[in-house]
Amino acid sequence: MKFLIVDDEKDVEILFRQKLRKEVREGLFELEFAFSGKQALEVLRSHQPPEVMYIFSDINMPGMTGLELLDCVKKEFPQIQVSMISAYGDSENHDRAMNSGAKEFFTKPVDFDSLKAELMEILSAPK
Repeated sequence: MKFLIVDDEKDVEILFRQKLRKEVREGLFELEFAFSGKQALEVLRSHQPPEVMYIFSDINMPGMTGLELLDCVKKEFPQIQVSMISAYGDSENHDRAMNSGAKEFFTKPVDFDSLKAELMEILSAPK
């Protein structure tokens, strides 16, 4: 399963590669990274159909926010599941994300056990 992480903080890539290295090594997940909402859409549009099955996006990014990206993905690629992450667990962002079709809402720091459970649930879901 190809999994796209979208965050404007580039050090997130190192963290995700470290925390999910076992699953990547076992071939369960393939990680791809985008550092803006615009770049994430370019990744999705580069393959028809998109190879990505799941997106994990930060909400607060310059340019296109994660919530704007969520809206675009849900319109253009409704089959792709999207979970959001925010440094702020405020109910406004949570409610907007969930009402816009987010699968889940995480707060920073990421609980990688919960994220892995989420990914395993998607992997085991009937196609």
